[in-house]
Amino acid sequence: MPIDRIAIFGTGLIGASVGLALRSQGYSGAIAGWDPNQDELAIAEATGAVSSIAPDPLITARESQLILLCGPVFTILEWLDRLAPVVQSGQVVTDVGSVKRAICEQARGRYGLVHTAGFLPGHPMAGKEVSGAINADAKLFDGAAWLFTETADSRSMHPASRAVADEWREWTKKFGCRVLDLDPGRHDVLCAWVSHLPQYLSTALSALLEDEFPDKDEMLAVGGRALREMTRLGGSSFSMWRDIAHTNTAAISDALSALEQRLTHLRENLKTPELRAEFERANRFRADMGKPKPDS
Repeated sequence: MPIDRIAIFGTGLIGASVGLALRSQGYSGAIAGWDPNQDELAIAEATGAVSSIAPDPLITARESQLILLCGPVFTILEWLDRLAPVVQSGQVVTDVGSVKRAICEQARGRYGLVHTAGFLPGHPMAGKEVSGAINADAKLFDGAAWLFTETADSRSMHPASRAVADEWREWTKKFGCRVLDLDPGRHDVLCAWVSHLPQYLSTALSALLEDEFPDKDEMLAVGGRALREMTRLGGSSFSMWRDIAHTNTAAISDALSALEQRLTHLRENLKTPELRAEFERANRFRADMGKPKPDS
């Protein structure tokens, strides 16, 4: 039976964008929304990202075939605990968390059993440096990768739940996503390099410039595209990235340490031929980024 009742818990940027993407791709079922911030809920409802506001999230969860958990990682972990005794076979809980090992471990033993709901761990590689439903966009996921990190527990879910999970995977493709499957641990290592490291690099650079140029007028008058691009992520939400730092600490620390060593290498070779070699390696990487990405 096609999914016709979806609940989105967390109607900020990602949650509201999912609602808008569903509508833009012809989804005609009910989309109930819940968020601790009433302003976010009101905007999500006004823009059509959700069709109704859930007065009681647990009751709404019982009545929904698919429950999508959006928000910081710690919030998703809390919801997994709260929902486990409420939902049952034939239902699926999925998420958009940026760290997957901790989330999959939290779900182990609570989902995917004979009489429990299935859990489909997911992560769309899309977002903005600004947050909130006001910035939601139906095309946010177009061209992005939507990662799934199923484990033995999630793959053994009840057949009725499996059907819901498979249909949700198809919806993410309709959003314009490339669907990729990864091991949760491998996901966290890769995301530490391609997502978490760029964020903390931009945060460090932005914070450094704030300290070095507190008046900013002269620096901002001189700075151009390079400054804007390198500091764009400096405007990201602390609460989201705090949770990522706490739940993917080792992989992020390893990436930051490697970057520190590379910066030291650059500093020590500003007047040697090795500087040219670094630029050549960087140019090759950028050229490879421009090549077509493999289909899902």
